[in-house]
Amino acid sequence: MIAILIVVVLAALLALRFWAADLTRMAFVPQGHFVALPPLAADAYDKPAAWIARPDLPTDPARFLPEGIARKPAGHAAVFFIHPTSLLARDHWNASVDDPDSKGRANLFVQVMASPFNAVGGIWAPRYRQAAFGSFLTDKPDSKQALDAAYRDVVLAFDAFVRQAPADAPIVLVGHSQGAVHLLHLLQQRVNGTPLSRRIVAAYIIGWPVSVRHDLPRTGLVACTAPDQTACAMSWMSFAEPADPAMLRDSFRHYPPLDGSTAREAATLCTNPLNGGSAPAAPASANLGTLVPGDDWLSRKMIARAVPARCDPATGLLLIGDAPSLGQYVLPGNNYHVYDIPLFWANVRADVERRVAAWERAR
Repeated sequence: MIAILIVVVLAALLALRFWAADLTRMAFVPQGHFVALPPLAADAYDKPAAWIARPDLPTDPARFLPEGIARKPAGHAAVFFIHPTSLLARDHWNASVDDPDSKGRANLFVQVMASPFNAVGGIWAPRYRQAAFGSFLTDKPDSKQALDAAYRDVVLAFDAFVRQAPADAPIVLVGHSQGAVHLLHLLQQRVNGTPLSRRIVAAYIIGWPVSVRHDLPRTGLVACTAPDQTACAMSWMSFAEPADPAMLRDSFRHYPPLDGSTAREAATLCTNPLNGGSAPAAPASANLGTLVPGDDWLSRKMIARAVPARCDPATGLLLIGDAPSLGQYVLPGNNYHVYDIPLFWANVRADVERRVAAWERAR
């Protein structure tokens, strides 16, 4: 079943490489109008079944390790991970909590994207009624309503995470794509200016543009500029060259930044995952390991020195040079969105370990 789900999502991504923007919207924007979701029970996330990953689950996909990577003793940190969009269907604006297709894809994304962070502690990854993929391809009011509804679930999960995680644990926050959108709002509304902010090691806001002027100040964090820095944000969007971010820009222009500005400025946060943000560019020799998926995404291998990385000041994109061969599932414009974390899997793992160690030393 998982293999079938993977084939479906990869086939959709392959189609995106070749279809024009109008056809893409036709294929994925949900039909009909948004239907308000009933609120989840206040204690919904007190139950293990509401989580894809949680430290007390017998098994979960976030504990995955590629061959050759040694498992380490459990660290003391608590990691809150918000997975990217896994609902591709267009019959609803939001996924149901028990939809088998989106659940299967979400499990896969957690396995591939959250696993670098299992080096520092337990990972908490909630299931939530995410907005559909097509909601990012339209400016219909239904799109914002769907995203707002998904965010309400994320807030409920985050509050449960804070209650249930060890009270003295350092906290790492991670979100990719739609998950990054929700993470930005969590930082603004649930973290910035609160006692909880003192426990934040770093936030990894990946696969979504973060405005240096309009978003970052509202999070209470600064950009990471050193590999052992804490209370900072790492963010990047991976493109091979030549890069064409037109489809990406079109997708996010409908969503206002955190300060409510009506227009986004060009300066987008880009921190290089190969060096912890300490320099705009790093050679392929600095890449400790890329997680390369097989054709079915079930088999994976680690390859060191696979790609370089360079933050482009003109676009805010993270450029990785010539297009690497990671499969056929690259988005239009040489956009390696799906691979944002796998491209730098081993470096992300080392990065979060350094930052947690620095946070603990400071205390």
